Amino acid sequence: MLPVLVIHGGAGHIPKERVELSSSGVRSAARGGYAVLQGGGSAMDAVVEAVTQLENNPAYNAGCGSVLNVKGEVEMDAIVMDGKTLACGAVSAVRNIANPVQLARLVMDKTSHLCLTAGGASQFARAMGVPEVPEESLITDYARMRWKKNLAPDANPVESQMGKMGTVGAVAVDVEGNIACATSTGGMLNKMEGRVGDTACIGCGGYADNMVGAVSPTGHGEAIMKVTLSRLILFHMEQGQSAEAASDLALATMKSRVGGLGGVVTVDRQGRWAARFSSRQMSWAAAQKDTLHHGLNAGEHFIQSIDDPH
Repeated sequence: MLPVLVIHGGAGHIPKERVELSSSGVRSAARGGYAVLQGGGSAMDAVVEAVTQLENNPAYNAGCGSVLNVKGEVEMDAIVMDGKTLACGAVSAVRNIANPVQLARLVMDKTSHLCLTAGGASQFARAMGVPEVPEESLITDYARMRWKKNLAPDANPVESQMGKMGTVGAVAVDVEGNIACATSTGGMLNKMEGRVGDTACIGCGGYADNMVGAVSPTGHGEAIMKVTLSRLILFHMEQGQSAEAASDLALATMKSRVGGLGGVVTVDRQGRWAARFSSRQMSWAAAQKDTLHHGLNAGEHFIQSIDDPH
């Protein structure tokens, strides 16, 4: 069953004209991350590689393509977690960084802290030699259009959020049985400046534990935080539920208790995995035993060779 990598490109409603972009992007990133595992790389290396590829793809709400805050600016959050040691790294409200997931890993590897935010994170990035990029390089025409549209007084906040959700994430188990997760996002459309969502919060925007498994979620950040979604799923798994059943239980709790929709990719220590969502859609892909699984709509599950370029 090992190694295995599962990734998502965000839960919500994906406009028809962006379906193929979203679907092909997760398939490509899954191949990239799985290649790391096939080469003997660690689960952490694999999830960071997969999420880096998604951050570099303007089809998603992470890195290049991030949604804009109320002032029309990009502020991003990211997290990584190592299931072997429970080491974590996170950044929140970072600007002018092409790959926040790589900065989150540096926080884990190079500091004694778990999370750095805003100006402090930028200062740390400079100290680590991470190049700054112009904010304009992270802003797509699509993101700017949605920002302007949602400044309108008659904009429906629920519909606008579900239309944009392209938070990205990955979970993996490597050949040695070590587990990791990574999640990255541009956050909530037209959010207040300085808003920190679930992604940077351990147990909410991700969790990995070699004893149980790993989760990377996507969806309404405030709802995810209220139920600590990632850790809740692993709690259900500790009680004997499968990755799929635990994911469904926790997503149902989030919907019933706080009215939140979203999705998750989940893996257990044996390499059994799930991609589950309560939103209308979630682009996802899973690589295991040289086979690529992927889907977008409820009940949809396509299977192809990992070497198939399409």
